[in-house]
Amino acid sequence: MKEDYYKILGVDRNTQPEEIKKSYRRLALRYHPDKNPGDNEAEEKFKEAAEAYEVLSDSEKRQIYDRYGHEGLRGTGFQGFSGFEDIFSSFGDIFEDIFGFTGGRRTGTVPRSGADFRYDLKISFMDAAFGTTTEIEVEKFQGCSGCGGTGAAPGSEPVVCPECNGRGQVTRATGFFSISTTCSRCGGAGSVIENPCKACRGSGKEKVTKSVQLRIPAGVETGSRLRLSGEGGDGEFGGPPGDLYVFIYVDSHEFFEREGNDIICKIPISMTQAALGASIEVPTLNGNEKIKVPNGTQNGKLFRLKGKGITHLRGFGRGDQIVQTVIEIPTNLNGGEKKLLREFAKMRGEL
Repeated sequence: MKEDYYKILGVDRNTQPEEIKKSYRRLALRYHPDKNPGDNEAEEKFKEAAEAYEVLSDSEKRQIYDRYGHEGLRGTGFQGFSGFEDIFSSFGDIFEDIFGFTGGRRTGTVPRSGADFRYDLKISFMDAAFGTTTEIEVEKFQGCSGCGGTGAAPGSEPVVCPECNGRGQVTRATGFFSISTTCSRCGGAGSVIENPCKACRGSGKEKVTKSVQLRIPAGVETGSRLRLSGEGGDGEFGGPPGDLYVFIYVDSHEFFEREGNDIICKIPISMTQAALGASIEVPTLNGNEKIKVPNGTQNGKLFRLKGKGITHLRGFGRGDQIVQTVIEIPTNLNGGEKKLLREFAKMRGEL
């Protein structure tokens, strides 16, 4: 079981982002693999601290973690880091602050996958039972339409960074060593924008609202997760886009209750119907259906309607509908009705 991210970084849940960063810097310095060669425990703590910082430094991931814990992050597709290279690539600025260089790991315009998005969708009980197709609107950043994602004003292009000559790094000699650091002018991109696009202010991205068609299969329930590949955030430096994860919440029904793939309902019947038997109509997901109530039916008696429940989400067939009888005792009896009941009670030896 994974340890709590706040505990790993030694902070509480109300800690501000800047303090979280300071705590991570301290742990990264203590457990850095170059300072602890061959120490597997230090390497593991280094990875744990990086994963915790990746979540708690991102406001969206932190909000999901605070509400749903590790399971919630897993639902968004978050998997942490695959190794040291990913860590150094993601937090190169922090290691540059600590050591004055990025640790000899990957720098520059490394392709990175786009962020995964989460969308919470509430649907009706009947839509969950039969499935439906709907459209949802997702806000996301994508390549600016004004500049084509370059960040440069139309008619111009980014130019080679004069500081690093397009390498994304600058090298300086220190004694017997040559140390490469990320170029401070271009941020490692290798190019600079002299005439930024006015629409996106040189960022190369614009905020848009995109309509996405979503097919909801029959049988989903609260907590079901649907994945839309490629509908997340745009990748960087040629990386693939992230995915969109839709979490389903099913509204309650005024008459039916769900239990697995079965549905349960309560049907009122009169005292005489219970005693003498009757044929009654019962609502089902597909309309009314008649069932036969035998004489002597007791309160709470269960009747099962085969195949009238919810469609199996990952299989064939449907669950059942379970009908529970609720016997209604008559009230406000008139004189004649009371007399008949007394006679009946005498015949039964109850009076």
